[in-house]
Amino acid sequence: GAVPPRVVRVEPFFIDIAPVTNKDYGKFVRATYYETEAEKFGWSFVLSSFLPNASSLETAEVDPEAEDWVATDKAYWRNPEGPGTSYKYRENHPVVHVSHRDAAEYCKWVGKRLPGEREWEAAARAGHYGPNNRTLFVWGEEQNVSVAKDYANLWGEGSFPWENRAEDGWRGTSPVKSFKSNAFGLYDMTGNVWEWMRGGKHKSRIVRGASYVDSLDGSFNHAATLGARATLHGTTTTGNVGFRCVKSPRRRVEHHWVYENESDSGSQLVLEDADGHRQFSQYNQPQRKIETDDDEFEEEEDYDPTKPRPDERRGRKKVVKPRTLTSDEL
Repeated sequence: GAVPPRVVRVEPFFIDIAPVTNKDYGKFVRATYYETEAEKFGWSFVLSSFLPNASSLETAEVDPEAEDWVATDKAYWRNPEGPGTSYKYRENHPVVHVSHRDAAEYCKWVGKRLPGEREWEAAARAGHYGPNNRTLFVWGEEQNVSVAKDYANLWGEGSFPWENRAEDGWRGTSPVKSFKSNAFGLYDMTGNVWEWMRGGKHKSRIVRGASYVDSLDGSFNHAATLGARATLHGTTTTGNVGFRCVKSPRRRVEHHWVYENESDSGSQLVLEDADGHRQFSQYNQPQRKIETDDDEFEEEEDYDPTKPRPDERRGRKKVVKPRTLTSDEL
């Protein structure tokens, strides 16, 4: 479920303006011959009221935690409601029946990745982070269907799962960009389909955003607020879970110089008094070459101010400056 709000810092990133569509995912499958996990398992979850054959409900297996979702044989992204159905005429709808791995593989193929949970919420709130301008919904604080129907594909006021009055114009998924965008120009950040997030554990992957089966007030399923959050097993595939991709910008590589003593690559402790005289620590004193001379006294060398003193003869090399980022993002 939703977690209490807290202030976090999010690095810059690019995000898709809408969820990945059936058309987009079809290009990926045709190019890579990828087989989704729903195809491998041979079944996926379909909403009971969407089944083309109602008589199959008598013998169908249901999700014990969500009895309105039926395990339907041969249901996958091309056949969203099972055999006899097709994604044709729904090419611009969000792709569904994809697992967390299916989504991550697509993102990898296009050179992107799944969004982090903090990244997703920062994009969904579109500057309304609080505490003075934090809002409950993407459109503000109004909790009524007459306002929500212009911004999100939700179930509406009908009785779930058999009565959907389609106040927003859609009974199931809707084409992306069918509703108004948020202040950042992003579509479907609330409603339509849940979206897979990066991170989490395999048995408890995170989804955000709510879907077309959710309500405004949470009287059934989830409340479709900006904080809507749920966890699913990583292999779960259903008719109301999709995804979108993000990408991190290329960072400028920063360098700095690392100095080291020419005769000793290790570090040395140098003590400097108030007059600027330097004295090496006894345990790391540089070794000076001793030469025997026939003269009784060595002739003192003249000090050239343009040249470094013996204790300053250090080599240096250009290295990449390490970048340290501490994060507890899931």
